[in-house]
Amino acid sequence: QVPLIESGGGLVQAGGSLRLSCTASERTFIINIMAWFRQAPGKEREFVAGHDWNAGITEYTDFLKGRFSISRDGAWNTMYLQMNSLQPEDTATYYCAAVRSISLSRTADHYTYWGQGTQVTVSS
Repeated sequence: QVPLIESGGGLVQAGGSLRLSCTASERTFIINIMAWFRQAPGKEREFVAGHDWNAGITEYTDFLKGRFSISRDGAWNTMYLQMNSLQPEDTATYYCAAVRSISLSRTADHYTYWGQGTQVTVSS
């Protein structure tokens, strides 16, 4: 795997916002899909959102309820995750993932490149 560089995590109060970023190295320019996953202690890693820029498709998981959005800076190969109206249930380690694939997958096993994760903690 080629490491992805993540930033933007931190501690926020419920109702606040954070914006995470993920930047891929030049070696990952062959990818066409980037996604965000999250994992809380003792829980499975779950899909948050992903984008396939070849197909022009963006997908979100249902638990977001419109609170999260993603965007990509193609010129600099950077993906952003904007998180609004954060709740304590959103507390988790957030991971950026990337892959070259024919379709956007919500399964972590399908992704080739991963960041080290950034911690998001939401206090009550």
